[in-house]
Amino acid sequence: MSSVDTLNPAPVAAKKSAAEDSVIETSVIAEDSAFLKAIVQQIRANDAYGTYRNWADETLLKPYIISKKKRREISVEGEVDPITMSRILAFYRAIATCIEQETGQLSQVVVDLSHEGFGWALIFSGRLILVSKTLRDAQRFGFDSFEKLNAEGEKLINKGIDLAQRFPEVCNV
Repeated sequence: MSSVDTLNPAPVAAKKSAAEDSVIETSVIAEDSAFLKAIVQQIRANDAYGTYRNWADETLLKPYIISKKKRREISVEGEVDPITMSRILAFYRAIATCIEQETGQLSQVVVDLSHEGFGWALIFSGRLILVSKTLRDAQRFGFDSFEKLNAEGEKLINKGIDLAQRFPEVCNV
């Protein structure tokens, strides 16, 4: 085999452009979505040492994307690890932030998980529960794609905004 055969640049260029396309897709999604921007903001806000300051938004959001096959491989035995717990908190805090920006009502998040990964997440304003979500197998928290992550967040945001706008007097109590 000659050195020309072993150094064929065409396949390398094709692989590079496919990787670049996926990064571009993700960054477009992150830039177009207020919710995904809010998650990134929450992750960076809880970064005490500034480690994530220069990381790309896509890199920070990537842990939220877990394929169904990979999710099945994650054991539900034992405690929910702190990294997964912080991902769950950032997800719900981002929802609360988006609701707060839209309605002007201060929104708070409470996540309660048992040692087995079962529990709930609440987002409330005043005495009004804006979002109530049961969590099951929290060790496997994740989404199939950025689109599904964004869709779930937007759905919960819209429900919370609707409740806050229908019952503003309860939010102010």
